[in-house]
Amino acid sequence: MKTPAPFDASIIIVNYNGGDLIQAALDHLKRQRVSPTEVLIVDNNSTDGSADRLDLDGLPRARLLRMDDNLGFAKANNVAAKQAVGEWIILLNPDTEPQADWLEKLADAARRHPGVTSFASAQIDAGDTSVLDGTGDCYSVFGFPWRGGFGASKTDLPEEGECFSPCGATAMIRRETFLDAGGFDESFFCYCEDVDLGYRLRLMGERCIFVPDAIVRHHGSAITGRMSDFTVRLGTRNRLTTYLKNTPPLALVLSMPGHVLLTLYLYISAIGRPRAQSIRRGLGEAFGRLGDTMRSRKAVQKQRKLSSVEITKAMSWSPFTLHRRKPHVWPATEDRELAGSAGPSISRS
Repeated sequence: MKTPAPFDASIIIVNYNGGDLIQAALDHLKRQRVSPTEVLIVDNNSTDGSADRLDLDGLPRARLLRMDDNLGFAKANNVAAKQAVGEWIILLNPDTEPQADWLEKLADAARRHPGVTSFASAQIDAGDTSVLDGTGDCYSVFGFPWRGGFGASKTDLPEEGECFSPCGATAMIRRETFLDAGGFDESFFCYCEDVDLGYRLRLMGERCIFVPDAIVRHHGSAITGRMSDFTVRLGTRNRLTTYLKNTPPLALVLSMPGHVLLTLYLYISAIGRPRAQSIRRGLGEAFGRLGDTMRSRKAVQKQRKLSSVEITKAMSWSPFTLHRRKPHVWPATEDRELAGSAGPSISRS
């Protein structure tokens, strides 16, 4: 039987105290039916010895890049992307388990959608494989992102289609597109940097396809903790920064009241718990760097190709969908054109 040609992609894994999880991720990569061009592991100065005991045998052109400090997810991925040689970069969290045909399915999707520059994998809860962990990142017109389908039954897995942006835990992005957009905003450190990049790419007229049969099992927040102060604080800070930085003027004015009310709701519902203090700190940090955010906004708005109306067509208008974290995937542009069906559309102005 003929061995499939390698897929021209560089897989990047950023590790920080990943324990035994990162080796499990690498072992799953070794079982892929299609090989990538290379695998880059960036270690953010881990202190648990996880980088010292990695077994890289069997991985193509595997390289361990050791950082002197913890650069965060955003900057570490940027460092690796600049060194990568593949046409595509694929970001993979150290707490993931990509299934054997995962890379093969992503490669097939890239061939079937030659004009698309980013792809989202189907994430399944590693602890309970009957539960979804994500179907690509979604974005509400009120400025709130969520991981589509998080916590839903696997039976709710949507068919292949377009989503707002890929989750950074399993994202595939054309390397040239990633670098042309400036990569991740390094001031985010981690959390929401993937949504911020996806938003900027959307504004530039790029699209993302969700690939339901490219399956990765994910031990979500196994390293940082889902509701830790660190997670909630940075998540709050970066969510607000993403909204203020990227949202076009008309959409910003019209959505601001809803954004403020939803933020107040999240804070009031957290009163009496440590999470409330984390939200306050996150908001304080976001406003503390408002000047930098507005300068970044100026650059983003200068580059954008889509109007407020056009970008909101890729967002969810349903508060119910946001509240339930339901998937938001719609037929791809070319599929709609062939079928003549209605649905969200993105056009270059």
